[in-house]
Amino acid sequence: MARLVARLGFTRYEADEYYRIALNLYEKKNLEEAILNMNSAIEMYPRRAEYYAVRGYFRLQDGLIDEPAADFEQALTINPYEVLANYGKGVIAFNQEAFDNALQYFITAWAADSTRPDTLYYLALTYHRQRDNVQAKQYMQQAADIYGQSAEDDRDTRKLMKNAEKWIREFDKLIKDAEKRQKAAQATDSSSS
Repeated sequence: MARLVARLGFTRYEADEYYRIALNLYEKKNLEEAILNMNSAIEMYPRRAEYYAVRGYFRLQDGLIDEPAADFEQALTINPYEVLANYGKGVIAFNQEAFDNALQYFITAWAADSTRPDTLYYLALTYHRQRDNVQAKQYMQQAADIYGQSAEDDRDTRKLMKNAEKWIREFDKLIKDAEKRQKAAQATDSSSS
């Protein structure tokens, strides 16, 4: 009977139900129950990378570090291109100021789905922390554009778009300042020759 149930996909269907319930609970800001439902989904169907990635993301949102990192790692073991797992590992690396590692994870997440504004946002911040404000501005502009597409309907997205726009202005200022310093250095070099 167990083989028949597995063959018909009932276990996967039940796991998907727990997953959907968890997503609804997360939207209602009930992280504890959302995580418990993700635990049930994983217990029923442990080969689905997305389940581990989502549970990791929920745990990361709950302020944890070790548990989400383990979930993201398990998701990447199953699927090395799982977007949310790469994003989550990138966020953890970014917060630990391991910017080279963060960049690798964010680039992999971006390669798997280039339309996620949160990935673009963190890519921009990572390039900024590495003092590449030209790249940072390009990615932040892409994030702002995507946020802008749904900002009219969503207050939180409007805030994210406005924050991205502030960063773009900051990057513009930093780029102009760097260009001025470079011109001044070149003028000093040519006058001393």
